[in-house]
Amino acid sequence: MSPHPKEHPERSDLVRGLGLWAATAVVIGDTIGSGIFLVSSDMARASGSATLVFAAWILGGLIVLFGAFCYAELGAAFPKAGGPYLYLNRGLGPLWGFLFGWMSSFLERPVAMAALAAGFLRFLGFLFPVVATPLFTGHVGRYAFTFTAAQPLAALVVLLLTAINYLSVQLSGAIQVLLTSLKVGAIVLIVVGGILLGTKHSQAAQLDIPSVSAPLAMGTIGVLLTALVPAMWAYNGFNDLGDLGEEILHPQKNIPRAIIMGLLTVGGLYLLANVVYFPILPFADFLRVN
Repeated sequence: MSPHPKEHPERSDLVRGLGLWAATAVVIGDTIGSGIFLVSSDMARASGSATLVFAAWILGGLIVLFGAFCYAELGAAFPKAGGPYLYLNRGLGPLWGFLFGWMSSFLERPVAMAALAAGFLRFLGFLFPVVATPLFTGHVGRYAFTFTAAQPLAALVVLLLTAINYLSVQLSGAIQVLLTSLKVGAIVLIVVGGILLGTKHSQAAQLDIPSVSAPLAMGTIGVLLTALVPAMWAYNGFNDLGDLGEEILHPQKNIPRAIIMGLLTVGGLYLLANVVYFPILPFADFLRVN
């Protein structure tokens, strides 16, 4: 037996083609979604205070950071495909790994991919309205549904991305870097635009903290925890990097680095976005139900 059990720590049955930047882009890209653009209003309605909204974002970031440390250690210790499936299988036993793998393969991942593709086509419909044009309607029991070009196009998007990931790890990594750069660029554009152009609306930007008796009756801690729920949803996604553990170069170093760097970047962008939201928009606008 070799005296160096980690002599071949990176032996892999898959292609290790994702470097540090691609892995970091996966963390950032999987975490940043529609949450930062939507949940601040939910948090404002729950708390009635911009200060508590900021506190919820910071507290949520700290909680997720602790989880990130755990995933960083697990990813470095078990740099194989599967992520949580592998961690549960090795840590708690094959039954728990099997149950998680079954749930992920047949429920979580298909539903998530379908929702993301549908969301992409929904936003695409704003640019190309023909995508959302109804083709025909139908009924299943009491439920009515409308079939548009968006449904088959969403399925095509899933198939196309699956093919790209299957055929080339390097290409999929480059696409992830590109898409993540666009996401980060959009938030940076909002922040820079708000800082440079938002000062002219300073009168309308004064924070109007309304009297919200029901939430405040819960006490500050209860209100903060209520506002924390949507913030945690916006931070979700950093843990997906472990699924690609067998495709990352130098995983013992790059997985922890990518998770921590990616999450710190996301947290910073979220706080900067909210720094711009509240001084520019009247607080009452955040309390309106979309």
